[in-house]
Amino acid sequence: MHAHAELLISDATLAEQPGFARLFSPKKLTVGLILPLETHPNSPAPTMRDHISMAQKADDLGFAALWMRDVPFYDPQYGDVGQVFDPVPYIGYLAAFTSRIALGTAGIVLPMREPLILAKQVASLDQLSGGRVVLGLSSGDRPAEYPLFGIDFETRGERFRDAFTVYKSVLEESFPRFDSSRFGSSWGAHDLVPKPPFGSTPAIAVGRAQQSLAWLAKHMDGFIGSSPAPEQLPAYANQWHVQVSESCGSGQFKPLGVGGFLDLVENRNEPLIRTRGGFRSGSAALAHFLQEAQEAGVNHIALNPKISRRPYAELMDELASEVLPHFPSH
Repeated sequence: MHAHAELLISDATLAEQPGFARLFSPKKLTVGLILPLETHPNSPAPTMRDHISMAQKADDLGFAALWMRDVPFYDPQYGDVGQVFDPVPYIGYLAAFTSRIALGTAGIVLPMREPLILAKQVASLDQLSGGRVVLGLSSGDRPAEYPLFGIDFETRGERFRDAFTVYKSVLEESFPRFDSSRFGSSWGAHDLVPKPPFGSTPAIAVGRAQQSLAWLAKHMDGFIGSSPAPEQLPAYANQWHVQVSESCGSGQFKPLGVGGFLDLVENRNEPLIRTRGGFRSGSAALAHFLQEAQEAGVNHIALNPKISRRPYAELMDELASEVLPHFPSH
């Protein structure tokens, strides 16, 4: 396994950003929730009835993050609309009602977004939230959505790199220069205002985004993928951390996260089993799995309990009493 001794966060400004600092630290694992904070196993859409009070409850209980998905249109073939609201305005709304919890996207479908506007939105959200934004970026996995935007699905990997280069230049450089055949050009006469409050806003790859692991390790601030089987965790984590060392230099830390659905059953001692896209487990077995993940080198897990059959508030209380004490937010 890759050694973690005295790892340094590769971008020093990120260590100061409250969202990143709350979520990620070498050798430690934290727990976040993928929205909506509501179980709806048999319906494509949640009601969003108590979403503000539930977000405040997650904040009060000490969860590390709330993650919002980017699902612009309802496709009956997929049968899922995420948290209904677009993540950009929704983060701004939740920021006003919460105080500590990180607010993340998992992830913005970057090839469908205009990177100059996205940079303005992200910098604004990071300022308004007091530095709690963590931007997860993906290439999208729904071919049917791309024709709606007039974009060739097969170009999404290339568009991702192009948009990301423009986005980073505009977000972090003063009077940047960039030239893109897709997203415009600037020769240093214009500047984006505001800039992120801590110099940069963390950009995390959610899934491989049609990129090589080497490209992600070099250019992104971290990686969140779907969770492998428990016995594969050490090799999975080691692959990422070794790639970061090779791409960024020995001793550099870029966090690794995993995500998945969670069916949390009432019997706390029920063993963890793999299900499609996630896990079914009692809370004791879940805590044991997370301990194994932490030891393997995983730094965060984003759980989506929407498939559970129990009331969501009850699930949050059980996770807060049985799991979070072992994996506190930083």
